[in-house]
Amino acid sequence: MTELPRQTLRVGFVGTGFIAHFHLKSMIGVRNVEVTGVYSRSAENRARLAKEVETLGLGKCRTHESLDSLLCAEDVDAIWILSPNYTRLDVMRALHAAVAAGRSKIFAVACEKPLARTVAEAREMLRLAEDAGLNHGYLENQVFCTPVLRGKEIIWRRAASTTGRPYLARAAEEHSGPHEPWFWQGDKQGGGVLSDMMCHSVEVARHLLTAPGAPRGSLKVKAVNGTVANLKWTRPNYAEQLSQRFGKDVDYRNRPSEDFARATVTLEDEDGNELMIEATTSWAYVGAGLRIQLELLGPEYALEYNSLGTGLKIFMSRAVSGSEGEDLVEKQNAEQGLMPVLEDEAGVYGYTDENRHMVECFRKGQKPIETFEDGLAVVEILMGLYRSAEIGATLKFPAPELEDYVPIVARTGA
Repeated sequence: MTELPRQTLRVGFVGTGFIAHFHLKSMIGVRNVEVTGVYSRSAENRARLAKEVETLGLGKCRTHESLDSLLCAEDVDAIWILSPNYTRLDVMRALHAAVAAGRSKIFAVACEKPLARTVAEAREMLRLAEDAGLNHGYLENQVFCTPVLRGKEIIWRRAASTTGRPYLARAAEEHSGPHEPWFWQGDKQGGGVLSDMMCHSVEVARHLLTAPGAPRGSLKVKAVNGTVANLKWTRPNYAEQLSQRFGKDVDYRNRPSEDFARATVTLEDEDGNELMIEATTSWAYVGAGLRIQLELLGPEYALEYNSLGTGLKIFMSRAVSGSEGEDLVEKQNAEQGLMPVLEDEAGVYGYTDENRHMVECFRKGQKPIETFEDGLAVVEILMGLYRSAEIGATLKFPAPELEDYVPIVARTGA
């Protein structure tokens, strides 16, 4: 029997890619946590992450040569699943087996977005977590973005309370394309930009429309309408760029994933009022870097946020030369000119508050505000959007056909 609260939550990382290092950097702003273990297939990557843990003062991190070794370690209380989409269900199955057999003392698990590639996978992730008696959290950082936290609190306290609830949320996220080859492969990632980034947009919009303290299921999805397109990366010169960067497994001449997606989601609140989400995502945006735009509209008010509208900007003339990097903003596209700078990306994007929330909930035995149930709800919306785009029509909810649905772009051999 796990005794809670724990003074310190000891976390093990599964995965050592870009997002793992983002989470690690955010942990320096989280109390009562240590990162005590890491597993990935690459010994070099494991060693690099463990060294970063030590450098950041986040504890003594042991590297593990196998997933089972990490799951059965005596000094790990919770697992952060940060490995690629196509590995997450296998990780969860291994964790469930280890806990069920009494070989693991892990009592909590958090999983990076999206929870899974299909509704069937997401439902199984949830079932395994609950069957093993694990507290579970869904790592959707935009819900915890500092502008979202502050903006939602003000809107609902000052405006919605006097003039009525918000009825329209808009969300957009775009950048020039992912870092790793598996993101570009429909079967491994689960789709293209709709799967990769729309998961952020629909969930942060749903969060903004949900009354503070209300259950997440208080808003019912009534219908979805989706559009997908290939705007940039299927053009011959750009398809060739991808082949040169990532090798023959990323073939956008013959097996592309969408680089643009649009969504309209119709919801209904507890009183039968109609609410709307409008969202767009793109891997075809060329600007200063990753751009997140959010709006929340109600009867007598509006919230607006643009992540690139920063207070800090730096100008560098053409005489300043340097290597390509992302030291100013994620997915930075230039090293010269007038450029916005995010002083604390991990904080602004929500990773610090997200991890602080998960750590405190796990060590105290409380249910996080984002769980695998929310991750499943997001995947249901995403699959509805893919299906809508495939049939060229609005899809009404509930939609039982989504239980076994796989997007065209993710179908093996499609």
